[in-house]
Amino acid sequence: MRRTPVSPAMRFLAYGLVGWTTDSVFVWAHTGRRRASSPLNVAVYGLALPLFEPVHDRIRNRPAALRAAVYGAGIMAVELASGRALRRGLGRAPWDYGDHRLTVDGLVRLDYLPLWAAYGLALERLHDALAGVDERGSRDTEPPPPPMTI
Repeated sequence: MRRTPVSPAMRFLAYGLVGWTTDSVFVWAHTGRRRASSPLNVAVYGLALPLFEPVHDRIRNRPAALRAAVYGAGIMAVELASGRALRRGLGRAPWDYGDHRLTVDGLVRLDYLPLWAAYGLALERLHDALAGVDERGSRDTEPPPPPMTI
């Protein structure tokens, strides 16, 4: 089936909005807080475009457990780095895990690794759909057929 790739700007926005929405629902389900996640998280989740997509393209044919481990560790590294950058620039990060016993600098919860791994696996399908890639990782380079005239 032919899939038309979405522009990089729209892919960035799609990753950002999907991540922001997922985060907001998770926080609500986990804490009961009905307020949406910070809009700054849209940009953080949008980093999937330059960071996740190339990794997925390189490891797509590896076993799911390996891909999940790579995604989980990578997402946690981005969470830590972006949280530190936001603290430096704004004085605080939009998320803070406080002094939870499995936290790193209040910005990453190690017990969330399986959740991030599963999220990364879910992003594979979104990436393929947005980038116009089939399940084998092939991009359709053939130009689209001309429009039908009546």
